[in-house]
Amino acid sequence: MKKELSKLYEPNKVEDKIYKYWLDGGFFHAEPDSKKEPYCIVIPPPNITGQLHMGHALDETLQDILIRWKRMSGYAAEWIPGTDHASIATEAKIVEAMRKEGLTKDDIGRDGFLERAWDWKKKYGGRIVEQLKKLGSSCDWDRERFTMDEGCSKAVKEVFINYYNKGLIYRGERIINWCPHCRTSISNAEVEYEDQAGHFWHLKYPLTDGSGYVELATTRPETLLGDTAVAVNPKDERYKDIVGKTLTLPLVGREIPVVADSYVDMEFGTGVVKITPAHDPNDFEVGKRHNLPVINVLTEDAKIVDDYPEYAGMDRYEARKKIVEDLEKGGFLAYVEDHEHNVGTCYRCGTTVEPRVSLQWFVKMDELAKPAIKAVEDGSIKFVPERFEKNYLNWMNDIRDWCISRQLWWGHQIPAFYCDDCGETVVTKEDHACCPKCGKEMRQDPDTLDTWFSSALWPFSTLGWPDKTEELEYFYPTNTLVTGYDIIPFWVSRMIVAGMENMKQKPFDTVLIHGLVRDSQGRKMSKSLGNGIDPLVIIDQYGADALRFMLATGNAPGNDMRFIEDKVKSSRNFANKIWNAARFIMMNLPDDFKADKLPENLNVEDKWVISKFNTLAKEVNDNLDKFELGVAVSKLYDFIWDIYCDWYIELTKPRIAAGGETEATAQAVLVWVMKGMLKMLHPFMPYITEEIWQALVNDGTAIMVQDYPVYDEKLEFADEEATFEKIIAGIKSIRNCRGEMNVPPSVKAKLYIETAQPEVFSQGVMFFERLASASEVIITDKCEEKDCAAAVTDSARFFIPLADIIDVDKELARLDKDRKNAQKDIDFLSKKLSNQGFLAKAPEQLIEAEKAKLAKAEEKMSKIMESISALEARK
Repeated sequence: MKKELSKLYEPNKVEDKIYKYWLDGGFFHAEPDSKKEPYCIVIPPPNITGQLHMGHALDETLQDILIRWKRMSGYAAEWIPGTDHASIATEAKIVEAMRKEGLTKDDIGRDGFLERAWDWKKKYGGRIVEQLKKLGSSCDWDRERFTMDEGCSKAVKEVFINYYNKGLIYRGERIINWCPHCRTSISNAEVEYEDQAGHFWHLKYPLTDGSGYVELATTRPETLLGDTAVAVNPKDERYKDIVGKTLTLPLVGREIPVVADSYVDMEFGTGVVKITPAHDPNDFEVGKRHNLPVINVLTEDAKIVDDYPEYAGMDRYEARKKIVEDLEKGGFLAYVEDHEHNVGTCYRCGTTVEPRVSLQWFVKMDELAKPAIKAVEDGSIKFVPERFEKNYLNWMNDIRDWCISRQLWWGHQIPAFYCDDCGETVVTKEDHACCPKCGKEMRQDPDTLDTWFSSALWPFSTLGWPDKTEELEYFYPTNTLVTGYDIIPFWVSRMIVAGMENMKQKPFDTVLIHGLVRDSQGRKMSKSLGNGIDPLVIIDQYGADALRFMLATGNAPGNDMRFIEDKVKSSRNFANKIWNAARFIMMNLPDDFKADKLPENLNVEDKWVISKFNTLAKEVNDNLDKFELGVAVSKLYDFIWDIYCDWYIELTKPRIAAGGETEATAQAVLVWVMKGMLKMLHPFMPYITEEIWQALVNDGTAIMVQDYPVYDEKLEFADEEATFEKIIAGIKSIRNCRGEMNVPPSVKAKLYIETAQPEVFSQGVMFFERLASASEVIITDKCEEKDCAAAVTDSARFFIPLADIIDVDKELARLDKDRKNAQKDIDFLSKKLSNQGFLAKAPEQLIEAEKAKLAKAEEKMSKIMESISALEARK
């Protein structure tokens, strides 16, 4: 039956071998199966530019735990992997690589650039996939997808055309967020806001008729060049006489009107606002209402345009300095005040974005958002933790039209074609088009779609939509989406919108939100701080299981966690503990050992550990069902380390040494519980559990497709468990007593057990001798021995003759300490049970439990006082 385990567990010699075994066995693949319930997760696709980081490691570990658990629980568990083309990030990498060669995009043209981009994808696109495999991710690699593969591209065109035909997509000039570094538009969701120190420059704009000036303030004086009006509130009595007059724009000389608009806040500043429609979203709306011209004064890389020779070619901040100097020289600068304001930055590169009027493609979001809002409000889609529903709903209820066009070459090119002769626009799935009006060849829109447009379709495009595939019919809607809170607006909201619109049903039923992995000081990991931790380095050093176990330990949905290397070491030590336990068991099994089921002649300690394990199975499944992965892993740790390794294995050693039937029973129970523990632990630590399973079971089966342990009422031995808990409590109490007196375990002493339950403690004689250093055990209803050290539990008093091992005064001091602690418990519980508020509100079950605790504490106090009285009488 058995194979021998090596003396040490060496992950780097095991993990690649095991992963290949899983791949060769096809264990990750799932097919539609009418006999099984589906369970599907789609991976948040990492960028092809990506390197595995701790955020990925956490995200994939949580998904893998869920998918392995469901697979073992009898589901057709499908985890669909894939990668994202990541337009902005990938194009930036390629452009940077070309710059080092002295090349630009224009030098090689669009076709040449795309050829390089696909080469980049081939070279680097699979890198992160291989890194995910190192982590142990049990994705169905047979169904791996890429957001620009043929199927996903087909889905993107289908959705774009459907939206366009329904009037949900339009093209128009609007104020958008423009990143001067990435040189593309970005959506509102891609703008991150940060407080920046700045200034208010108070300026004087002279009235053209020479009758004076108005004063206003701006945080961006360089945009003055694009001013086309000044606005005041129509109710503002201070300025009613100048509405309709014109001002002469400082430095430029252009005449601009004074308009009245309710947008202006009379209470803020001077109540006068400069209007720059091309460079401010609110100004743009004012401009539309008053038919103001729109003058763009910045190039794509945020330099001043050639129309202003004094400043042409200057960077926006360089131009700002020069313009302020010139305003001061001209007498137009009143004064400057410090001002901290909220500034939008590009989520990808951190550059301050520019509001900019631009001709772009947009999706109308108002109507699309309604079913997506309802799906969360009515509970069809649940967020875990629930508090993140508020984040989602806040975003969705205030949603704006989505700018989906990007001025990039890498991505899904917008399927719109223009006729330069007659102005006709055609939207089509075809790669080229002829004008339906004049027959001329049409020109395709050069822009590409926002990356999030394609990833919004991920839950159904990965399953073959728009084709009606068997996988789509079976696995959609998917089940659990695991992701970070930072991309709720980017991705989660857009997937729900796309699912509700295109599939007419939700894309998933649960959104499990996790937090960030921070460094040991609680700081966000970043390149600038140099505090990033490479998961691959940790895996190489400690093994994937140790990293996974650390990431799961203490993990609570929605909460950030800290990466602490000592915790990884502790996880590795836990792996070693399991390995050594398995080695011990296998070294003590006969070569022909076979045990497919539990024997009938079980001892009390056997029933204790089996009953404990049975409860563990119930609780862990319940925790996993509630996504309490950190709670589940903590319970597993406690059971394996404490109950099984530190107690049960020790309890079986004398039986194994004794041989015969008692040895065979102990061996059978040891193996049965070990197999169950390995299966229960497998989703968290897949490699070591598989390696031990292969050696212990040695029948060619894989642990990852075994049945996950579940609660079985036939294995609940409540009475025996309670009995043995009393024995263990006694052993612990005696050990604590001896430890406080510094009596080493090697010093044996006679043990008297004074109890009203002799039938309980008579079953533990052997254990008191072995584990409590008892030379002899005497069970009595009244101990008459004098000069004894005493240990107390709620069911017995334990007396050890002092003889040469104890100082009576020290023992009295220890018992007095126990008395004070017991009194604290009694006082706390008594106060609680006399609190009328608690009694009125608490469930009856809780009140009874508290009363039972108080009775135990009082019984313990009674026994402590007896011991103190007995010792004092003997002094």
